[in-house]
Amino acid sequence: MYAIIKTGGKQLKVEVGQAIYIEKLEAEAGEKVTFDEIVFVGGEETKIGAPFVTGASVEGTVEKQGKEKKVTTFKYKRRKDTHRKQGHRQPYTKVIIDAINA
Repeated sequence: MYAIIKTGGKQLKVEVGQAIYIEKLEAEAGEKVTFDEIVFVGGEETKIGAPFVTGASVEGTVEKQGKEKKVTTFKYKRRKDTHRKQGHRQPYTKVIIDAINA
């Protein structure tokens, strides 16, 4: 059984036992989180949401909070003696999927 959930402005296909990296959630490591915006549930019985499947949810456990690798941007204007270097590290939350309730 699998489900497609919506979180952080993105849609992800998840299965039980899978580790996913999503946009940062306000939850500590070890806490349980529930995703209620389920777009699709697949398996033996398929359910399609319009826009979300009613009564379906996905439960998971927060494993850790972290930051991704640094992305460096460099803007340069030739012959103008102008350049700008900037780095960014996007925060994420690692979640282990425990159950899909459909």
